[in-house]
Amino acid sequence: MSFKNNIKKTLFLSLAIVAGTGLLVLLIAAINKKNHKICNGVEIAINGKRDAFFLNRQDVMNIITPDKNNPPRGKLLASFDLKKIEASLKQNVWIRDVQLFFDNNGVLRVTVEERLPVARIFTVNGNSFYIDSSAKHLPVSSRMAVKLPVYSNFPADKETLYGADSILMQQIKQMSPFILANPFWMAQIGQIDITPYRTFEMMPVIGKHMIAFGDGTDYEQKFHRLFLFYQQVGAKVGLDKYSIINVQYDKQVVATRKGPAGKIDSLQALKNIQKLIDASRQLPYDTVSTMVDNNIVANEAPAPTLTILKERQRNAAMKDSFNNVPPSSNPPPLKSRAVLPPKKNKPKAVMKKPG
Repeated sequence: MSFKNNIKKTLFLSLAIVAGTGLLVLLIAAINKKNHKICNGVEIAINGKRDAFFLNRQDVMNIITPDKNNPPRGKLLASFDLKKIEASLKQNVWIRDVQLFFDNNGVLRVTVEERLPVARIFTVNGNSFYIDSSAKHLPVSSRMAVKLPVYSNFPADKETLYGADSILMQQIKQMSPFILANPFWMAQIGQIDITPYRTFEMMPVIGKHMIAFGDGTDYEQKFHRLFLFYQQVGAKVGLDKYSIINVQYDKQVVATRKGPAGKIDSLQALKNIQKLIDASRQLPYDTVSTMVDNNIVANEAPAPTLTILKERQRNAAMKDSFNNVPPSSNPPPLKSRAVLPPKKNKPKAVMKKPG
């Protein structure tokens, strides 16, 4: 019995060796055949989320074939160093990733993933550049115009940042895609200035006021509070009566009143802000319901009263799940209350965080 088993094992091993040798011969023959094929052209695909690209096919082709007198078509496939070509392509600042291979017809397939800018930044030294979602510096393109959130007075020109400058860049990197994805804010925010304290002051398109935004933390809640102020105050009384709208404090908006605006300007501002609000309702999500604040406080100095605008809780379950805290930990809504006129020589605006 043992002798028969040995014979079976020997036969099986011999057949495996023969089969493996045959496969190896076929593989070598296939490689030799492919290496003796010639290139029948280059197909380039550029992937991005926009209709227009900062990088075109000719740019990619110039990297693949720097010598225009030596085109790839007609050359042996064995003469192409695909790893070297890939490395050369990745040196281009606009290329995030690239894949290339020859198909069965001898066509070189090149797929490029382009970097997409999310913000344009102007530094205190007057330099300007784009950044993408990884905060990679990208050159400003003269080929095409692109609408992006614009930041001015960034404190550094270099790409490698440390400390407070690094934190500031991270906040810009996180906040800019949110603005880009929301047509309302893309239409309303004209420019974002960076203060020496590395906070943000936003210049709106509609309304002659400044938005004191604070730093980039909790930016979604801040934009939400600002939207509620536009909806509940701006669309009713206009925005030109305010010089500053401050949203940096939790659960409140502090609006500083200025001199009366002209009637025509006020009416036009009312119409414009209402158009923006109406357009925002066409978004695939409910902007107002992304977060529910208990209170919005408008502190109008030197006006004699303090107006408290309450955003009631529309859905308790939605709010509890959003904040991920038990209902008992949420502060109770403030009740409307009158405040005596401020005395002379006192600060124009006194703000208290609602309890």
